[in-house]
Amino acid sequence: MGSTDKRIAVLGTGKMGGILLQAFLKQGLFSPEQITATVAHPERAASLSSELGIKVTTDNLAAVEGADIVLLGVKPLQIEELARRVAPRLKPGAMVLSIAASTKLQAIEEALGGEVAVIRAMPNTPAKLGAGVTALCRGRWVTEEQLSFASQLFQAVGLSVVVDEKHMDAVTGLSGSGPAFIYIIIEALAEAGVNVGLPRDIATKLAAQTTYGAAKMVLETGSHPAVLKDEVTTPAGCTVDGILELEAGGLRITLLKAVKRAAERARQLAGN
Repeated sequence: MGSTDKRIAVLGTGKMGGILLQAFLKQGLFSPEQITATVAHPERAASLSSELGIKVTTDNLAAVEGADIVLLGVKPLQIEELARRVAPRLKPGAMVLSIAASTKLQAIEEALGGEVAVIRAMPNTPAKLGAGVTALCRGRWVTEEQLSFASQLFQAVGLSVVVDEKHMDAVTGLSGSGPAFIYIIIEALAEAGVNVGLPRDIATKLAAQTTYGAAKMVLETGSHPAVLKDEVTTPAGCTVDGILELEAGGLRITLLKAVKRAAERARQLAGN
């Protein structure tokens, strides 16, 4: 995606909002002049403005004036109130993107009033390095063109997929919470390396790069993980012994339960 002539307002530039802004600038999707961001405190506004070279304010109403895209980056509990406040200032035809976990499209649409195009997005923290994955779901008044544009925006920080809203809690449990689960696996693999005699820094590098490489194999070959696993597993070799330990220890079912629990919690937060 090349640069656009659209103006974007990022309301509530916290961790994820900041990650997205930096990616948009780095990829040249928006020029600094096309961006307005908001934060809660004047001191933070000054430092962020200086850091990114963009306009940063504490005034959400002023920020949405003339914006073609409004990205809501505030906490879920604040999102409906913010939507109600800025609704009268929205430019006709503006698209609203929400990255607030568990806040449903209908709640945002009702808070905004009128036929406003709203898209929910669930990015994850590896977006910071351009290796994230974002799931998008569309509201009632979103056109194909708007959905395509939003997908391209989030491709600036990794992959993007489009799902039905009913799947967003599952997305939260898998790709939203998933990096934490993978970090535990990397930490455990590195610890195992230390246990069998490797220096800790080398064990950590080996564990992390092995995880990265395996993920890349899945994404780029298109092969089923089980097929790739079998390619590593030679008859009566080392790997199969290790796999037997994983199965005996219940790694597979434990990961399944972890994602399920995280998704259930997301569902609770959404009020389902």
